[in-house]
Amino acid sequence: QVQLVESGGGLVQSGGSLRLSCAASGPIVRIDDMAWYRQAPGKERELVATIASGGGTNYADSVKGRFTISRDNAKNTVYLQMNGLKPDDTAVYVCNARIKRSIVDLWRDYWGQGTQVIVSS
Repeated sequence: QVQLVESGGGLVQSGGSLRLSCAASGPIVRIDDMAWYRQAPGKERELVATIASGGGTNYADSVKGRFTISRDNAKNTVYLQMNGLKPDDTAVYVCNARIKRSIVDLWRDYWGQGTQVIVSS
């Protein structure tokens, strides 16, 4: 059973920093794109950042210059370094990964349970 487990959320003051981690485990042969999404109360889920298996990255305009996504392929882990946090960044952050469980398997999307980030003003 493939699982994604996030960690690193919490409460931080405006202007502060947090580093989120998301580790994939289970029968994994390959991981393609990995991403972070977030969902604030009463709002739709928003794509925050993506990183390809080769390291190419994309960011939502709202986080460009403040957030950095990275990955450690040896550890099947994706990170999100969040600096200059604002109250508008308050949300549940969820990681996503496209994974193959075997050479003949299809690519499948997996999701973590989410980690809460609260930024106080």
